Parts: sequence; structure tokens; C-alpha cells
Amino acid sequence: MIPFEKTLPYDILMGDVYVQECPFCKKEHILLPLKPRDIVLVHEGKKKLLVFPCCHNKVTILDSDQDYLLTDTVIR
Repeated sequence: MIPFEKTLPYDILMGDVYVQECPFCKKEHILLPLKPRDIVLVHEGKKKLLVFPCCHNKVTILDSDQDYLLTDTVIR
């Protein structure tokens, strides 16, 4: 069972990865320093450090699917 308190919903728009709201500072429409190919690599088993550009908080992305990024931190 997926721990939803550790997931972050994302969208891909024109080759860029966005989240609707930063889980730490609550700023809206954040462009993440990820590309769609990074999400595919995470899904295949590679971990990825994600630093939010708005507040510089960090999480490690452990897995991904079509809608969510699974992190190592409770963010909801």
C-alpha cells in the first residue's frame, strides 16, 4: 500500500515538471528542477534528490508513477 502522506502530485507541461504547491512554504505553481526523463529513471529504481527552488528544502524521490512522486519524507 502506498503511503500517501509521502507522495507529491505533479504535472508535466511542455516538457517541464510542476507541482501545484510547495509542501514546505506553500508557494503555488512551482517549476521543479526535474525533466520527464528524470521521473522515468526514478520509476526504474534510481533515487533522486529534489531541492525545491522556492525555499531550498530537500526530499529524496524514491519512486514515481503517472501522477505522484514518492518521497522519503512525510509532506502531507
